[in-house]
Amino acid sequence: MVFILGLNFPESRLVKSALQSFYGVGPQHTERLMAKLYIHKTARVGSLADKQVLDLTAELSSMTIENDLRRKLQDNIRRLRDMGAYRGRRHAMGLPVRGQRTRTQTATAAKLNKVERSG
Repeated sequence: MVFILGLNFPESRLVKSALQSFYGVGPQHTERLMAKLYIHKTARVGSLADKQVLDLTAELSSMTIENDLRRKLQDNIRRLRDMGAYRGRRHAMGLPVRGQRTRTQTATAAKLNKVERSG
């Protein structure tokens, strides 16, 4: 097991999928991080040297990911609601925010906009 930023990963797991398991780190960030640290795209977590793991952890800790990013998104939505902006009202009502059709089929948008509707 390899310990990266508070999580244990099995040694057989790909570095790419291990990095993408962090909230806020997608395919493009993963590609850039791996290129920056000279890690092959098919490398396994167990094959990383200790220095590479430490560098990877340092890079991830400098990024806004996981709870910090979730909190930032919630704060942005709360700010929109408090301002009374159109997008904030749509978030508060659980309706589509980005101009989607509301005459029919708003179920998907209602599922996706479940960000602190009460209050």
